[in-house]
Amino acid sequence: MGWLTNEVCKYRSVDKDGRIICKKIVKGDNEASPDLCRNCPARQIGCEKLRFSLQKLSPSPIVVRYGNGHCEVWDDGPPRVTFLRAACAAKMIPISDPRQCAACALRTVKEPAREEVPVPQVASGGKIIPFPQRVAV
Repeated sequence: MGWLTNEVCKYRSVDKDGRIICKKIVKGDNEASPDLCRNCPARQIGCEKLRFSLQKLSPSPIVVRYGNGHCEVWDDGPPRVTFLRAACAAKMIPISDPRQCAACALRTVKEPAREEVPVPQVASGGKIIPFPQRVAV
Protein backbone atom coordinates (compact mmCIF):
# COMPACT_ATOMS: atom_id res chain seq x y z
CA MET A 1 0.00 0.00 0.00
CA GLY A 2 2.74 2.44 -0.92
CA TRP A 3 0.27 4.72 -2.69
CA LEU A 4 -1.58 5.48 0.55
CA THR A 5 1.06 7.78 1.92
CA ASN A 6 0.78 10.65 4.35
CA GLU A 7 -0.67 12.72 1.53
CA VAL A 8 -4.35 11.87 1.54
CA CYS A 9 -6.30 13.28 -1.36
CA LYS A 10 -9.45 15.00 -0.16
CA TYR A 11 -11.20 14.17 -3.43
CA ARG A 12 -10.68 10.40 -3.19
CA SER A 13 -13.26 8.31 -1.36
CA VAL A 14 -14.69 4.81 -1.24
CA ASP A 15 -18.12 4.14 -2.72
CA LYS A 16 -20.74 1.93 -1.06
CA ASP A 17 -19.78 -0.98 -3.29
CA GLY A 18 -16.07 -0.73 -2.42
CA ARG A 19 -14.83 1.16 -5.47
CA ILE A 20 -12.24 3.89 -4.93
CA ILE A 21 -13.59 6.95 -6.72
CA CYS A 22 -12.40 10.48 -7.43
CA LYS A 23 -14.95 13.26 -6.98
CA LYS A 24 -13.14 15.53 -9.44
CA ILE A 25 -13.42 13.21 -12.47
CA VAL A 26 -16.49 14.55 -14.24
CA LYS A 27 -15.92 13.08 -17.69
CA GLY A 28 -15.32 9.35 -18.02
CA ASP A 29 -15.40 6.61 -15.41
CA ASN A 30 -14.68 8.08 -11.96
CA GLU A 31 -13.00 4.96 -10.53
CA ALA A 32 -9.45 5.71 -9.37
CA SER A 33 -6.46 3.40 -9.18
CA PRO A 34 -3.09 3.87 -7.44
CA ASP A 35 -1.39 4.77 -10.74
CA LEU A 36 -4.14 7.18 -11.67
CA CYS A 37 -3.85 9.05 -8.34
CA ARG A 38 -0.06 9.05 -8.52
CA ASN A 39 -0.09 10.71 -11.95
CA CYS A 40 -2.89 13.19 -11.25
CA PRO A 41 -2.00 16.69 -12.54
CA ALA A 42 -3.64 18.33 -9.50
CA ARG A 43 -1.44 16.29 -7.19
CA GLN A 44 1.64 17.32 -9.18
CA ILE A 45 0.74 20.98 -8.71
CA GLY A 46 -0.26 20.61 -5.05
CA CYS A 47 -1.72 24.11 -4.62
CA GLU A 48 -4.80 25.04 -2.62
CA LYS A 49 -5.53 27.87 -5.06
CA LEU A 50 -6.10 25.46 -7.96
CA ARG A 51 -9.71 24.98 -9.03
CA PHE A 52 -10.17 22.10 -11.46
CA SER A 53 -12.19 19.27 -12.92
CA LEU A 54 -10.68 16.14 -14.45
CA GLN A 55 -11.41 13.88 -17.39
CA LYS A 56 -10.38 10.24 -17.52
CA LEU A 57 -9.02 9.01 -20.82
CA SER A 58 -9.26 5.25 -21.19
CA PRO A 59 -7.75 3.67 -24.27
CA SER A 60 -9.92 1.14 -26.05
CA PRO A 61 -8.18 -2.17 -26.71
CA ILE A 62 -8.42 -3.47 -30.27
CA VAL A 63 -8.71 -7.17 -31.12
CA VAL A 64 -6.81 -7.99 -34.31
CA ARG A 65 -7.71 -11.25 -36.04
CA TYR A 66 -5.36 -12.49 -38.71
CA GLY A 67 -6.38 -14.69 -41.65
CA ASN A 68 -4.49 -17.68 -40.22
CA GLY A 69 -6.66 -17.69 -37.05
CA HIS A 70 -4.13 -15.88 -34.87
CA CYS A 71 -5.59 -13.15 -32.60
CA GLU A 72 -3.84 -10.31 -30.77
CA VAL A 73 -5.12 -7.65 -28.41
CA TRP A 74 -3.54 -4.27 -28.95
CA ASP A 75 -3.81 -2.11 -25.87
CA ASP A 76 -2.40 1.41 -25.86
CA GLY A 77 -1.71 1.58 -22.15
CA PRO A 78 -3.29 2.40 -18.82
CA PRO A 79 -5.96 5.06 -18.33
CA ARG A 80 -4.85 8.58 -17.42
CA VAL A 81 -6.42 11.77 -16.15
CA THR A 82 -6.01 15.28 -17.54
CA PHE A 83 -7.56 18.61 -16.71
CA LEU A 84 -10.97 19.15 -18.23
CA ARG A 85 -10.90 22.71 -16.89
CA ALA A 86 -8.48 24.29 -14.43
CA ALA A 87 -7.71 27.78 -13.21
CA CYS A 88 -5.76 29.57 -10.51
CA ALA A 89 -8.10 31.29 -8.02
CA ALA A 90 -5.40 33.78 -6.95
CA LYS A 91 -4.17 34.92 -10.37
CA MET A 92 -7.44 34.18 -12.23
CA ILE A 93 -5.71 32.53 -15.18
CA PRO A 94 -6.52 29.23 -16.90
CA ILE A 95 -4.19 26.28 -16.29
CA SER A 96 -3.72 23.59 -18.92
CA ASP A 97 -0.56 21.86 -17.70
CA PRO A 98 1.15 21.36 -14.30
CA ARG A 99 4.30 22.97 -15.70
CA GLN A 100 2.54 26.33 -15.76
CA CYS A 101 2.50 26.33 -11.94
CA ALA A 102 6.09 25.13 -11.46
CA ALA A 103 7.67 28.54 -10.80
CA CYS A 104 4.68 30.20 -9.12
CA ALA A 105 5.62 31.94 -5.87
CA LEU A 106 2.10 31.47 -4.52
CA ARG A 107 2.44 27.69 -4.81
CA THR A 108 5.31 27.35 -2.37
CA VAL A 109 4.06 26.48 1.08
CA LYS A 110 5.88 28.30 3.82
CA GLU A 111 6.00 26.61 7.19
CA PRO A 112 5.42 28.96 10.13
CA ALA A 113 8.54 29.77 12.10
CA ARG A 114 8.67 28.13 15.51
CA GLU A 115 9.61 30.23 18.44
CA GLU A 116 12.53 29.21 20.60
CA VAL A 117 11.36 28.52 24.15
CA PRO A 118 13.90 29.84 26.66
CA VAL A 119 15.08 27.34 29.25
CA PRO A 120 14.21 28.59 32.75
CA GLN A 121 17.16 29.45 34.95
CA VAL A 122 17.20 28.31 38.56
CA ALA A 123 18.94 30.40 41.18
CA SER A 124 19.66 27.39 43.40
CA GLY A 125 21.59 25.56 40.69
CA GLY A 126 19.16 22.61 40.74
CA LYS A 127 18.32 20.48 37.75
CA ILE A 128 15.12 21.30 35.88
CA ILE A 129 13.59 19.04 33.30
CA PRO A 130 11.16 21.12 31.23
CA PHE A 131 7.97 19.54 29.97
CA PRO A 132 7.39 19.84 26.24
CA GLN A 133 5.10 22.72 25.47
CA ARG A 134 2.21 22.40 23.06
CA VAL A 135 2.47 24.55 19.99
CA ALA A 136 -0.80 25.83 18.55
CA VAL A 137 -1.22 24.66 14.99
